[in-house]
Amino acid sequence: MANQTNPTFSIIIPTFNRADELKELLNSLALLDSPRNDFEIIVSDDGSTDETPELIKTFLEKKDFLLVYLQQENKGPGAARNHAMQKANGCFFIFVDSDVTMPKDWLTNISTAIENEKADAFGGPDTFRDDFPALLKAINYSMTSFITTGGLRGKKGKKLAKFYPRSFNMGLSKNLWKKIGGFGSLRHGQDIEFSHRIIQSGAKVVFVDNAPVYHKRRTNLKRFYKQVFNWGVARINLYKLDKGMLELLHAAPAFATIFIFLFFLLPLFFDSFVSVFSWGIILGLFILIFSMIDSIFMYKSIAPALWLPLVMPAQILGYGLGFIYNFTRRVIFKKGEKTGFKKNYYK
Repeated sequence: MANQTNPTFSIIIPTFNRADELKELLNSLALLDSPRNDFEIIVSDDGSTDETPELIKTFLEKKDFLLVYLQQENKGPGAARNHAMQKANGCFFIFVDSDVTMPKDWLTNISTAIENEKADAFGGPDTFRDDFPALLKAINYSMTSFITTGGLRGKKGKKLAKFYPRSFNMGLSKNLWKKIGGFGSLRHGQDIEFSHRIIQSGAKVVFVDNAPVYHKRRTNLKRFYKQVFNWGVARINLYKLDKGMLELLHAAPAFATIFIFLFFLLPLFFDSFVSVFSWGIILGLFILIFSMIDSIFMYKSIAPALWLPLVMPAQILGYGLGFIYNFTRRVIFKKGEKTGFKKNYYK
């Protein structure tokens, strides 16, 4: 795929004040088993005010790989990715987020899949590392389990919803980028809109199951709740752009949120709902206990399971409330686009 002067892959990393995460990611990329002339790494800095420039300087001096550092005023991750694509030399662009690391055969497996399947674009899974703390493992479980909104993400062989490659681990050819253009202006959900255009173009999109990234996600419950709330808000923004980006299953957390509130409120006013409330509590406890047991077998540890009674409700209610809030604003009251949490989003 590459010629003598250009690498095959341009690995694009947008970042904003995430120096600690970025350091871990770059150290991970330094261990890839792919030939060094086969890829370049482009860090697209969206106006960081932390130690990111100094960090990049140390990696430039070490020369572990071909590293390009771009800087711009803060415009959001989509603009940072677009800036990088305009400067990229690779035949194929790969996007990862700054809060991931990867196994050493990650790029080799992507390259093999693209070559064997003649793919125009790909998406890969995200998972956990054994050294993740219990809370991050609980978040990983909730994000990937079919019991919660993990079932909405779609993947090879388990398509509850259409599979859309996500920006934590996805890529497309330079030729396809020239055809469909770059990322849009949405603050959240822009990777889904980008993937939607990829799919609509008729491009061949593959899921590379053996090329996961280890995804750290949010590091506390407050950040996690804000993130999933914004995703619920984003789903309605996506719907307003193209109705094809909203499937009935995407509304499942919103329905669950409504039912949860009704289960708690109706018995206070109507005695006939007391038994319904009791059965709802039993069902909820059964789902939670099943999930906790499943996570114990998955992680060979009880600690992540102990977080699930907090993590799973935070995810379902966060996404559901964000969805309901923006559905009410944009669909019922016909108001303009809304982002969700912006102030202190990372705190």
